[in-house]
Amino acid sequence: MKKLKGVIVGAGYFSQFHGDAWSRLEKVELTAICDKDIQKARLYAKNFGIPGVYADLETMLDKEKPDFIDIVTPPVTHKTIIEIALSKGIHIICQKPLADTFKEAKEIKKLVKAAGVRFMVHENWRFQPWYREIKSQINDGKIGKKIFQYTFKMRLGDGWGENAYLDRQPYFRTMPRLLIHETGVHFVDTFRFLEGEVTEVFANLKTLNPSIQGEDTGVVFFRFKSGCTALFDANRYNEPLHQNARFTFGEMLVEGDQGSIILHTNGEISIKPLGMPVNKLPFKPTEAGFSGDSVYACQEHFINGIIDDSPFETRIEDYIKTLKVVEAIYQSNRTKTNFQISQIK
Repeated sequence: MKKLKGVIVGAGYFSQFHGDAWSRLEKVELTAICDKDIQKARLYAKNFGIPGVYADLETMLDKEKPDFIDIVTPPVTHKTIIEIALSKGIHIICQKPLADTFKEAKEIKKLVKAAGVRFMVHENWRFQPWYREIKSQINDGKIGKKIFQYTFKMRLGDGWGENAYLDRQPYFRTMPRLLIHETGVHFVDTFRFLEGEVTEVFANLKTLNPSIQGEDTGVVFFRFKSGCTALFDANRYNEPLHQNARFTFGEMLVEGDQGSIILHTNGEISIKPLGMPVNKLPFKPTEAGFSGDSVYACQEHFINGIIDDSPFETRIEDYIKTLKVVEAIYQSNRTKTNFQISQIK
């Protein structure tokens, strides 16, 4: 079978996980990398065996004529890159945050719809293997027919001190919205994957580190259409008590009418049926790639969707629903009230 020809724009920190995943996907041939910093692009190309190196996006697209482009740049650049790729009829997978504002994300949705090009948001969290397994356990009724509550506790410890984020993603420091816009969006989308649509939120967000602009800690309460609730207790400032903060990014508890599911920080899963001992599942996630090799799974889903002409889980029409919840969280924090998702237009 002929391989799909792809190019990538952005050679920063997280792009390294993309390059690793593309290099292992048999249905893909990554032919070029573009970055304004040509030295970074050259090093990236060397690391992943990519033949083409460019500092100019349009030159790369015109010369390479790819089937798809992978956008791994800061969100402020996304709309312009997307417009250029759409004008050339190139399929797109784009990292989150999709845009700097919800208004701009809606504008991107309109552009994509008008162009008729395949577009997927690179939201890899729901592809983390423990969430696929938890979803399977829930669907099999292992903790009952009714799910009451999801609770996720996250401590990353990369956001304290005067030099917070400088070693990995320095643009985090100047983002006016950080914890929810950049990180919490993953959990909003994962909660939607597990339980369905959110109807209402209440949020209390704070900034602990005076060296950054956006919020770095918060507690968010969710109510779902199903009647279930969720609690997201997140903090990038304080350090975790476990060894690898960036594997599962924390701990999850799922509670149902017949028991509980526990996601441990090492990616293992336990089930506690009511009145019975805790049972650890024979489930051991891979340590390859990023966070259970979720980037690989996400990109494989994108490629299979193009080949099979099947819908993407995180197609832009669906992802806008996630972004509405994110916007509602900020509105709730601003108004100090419960905020209905239906109020976001």
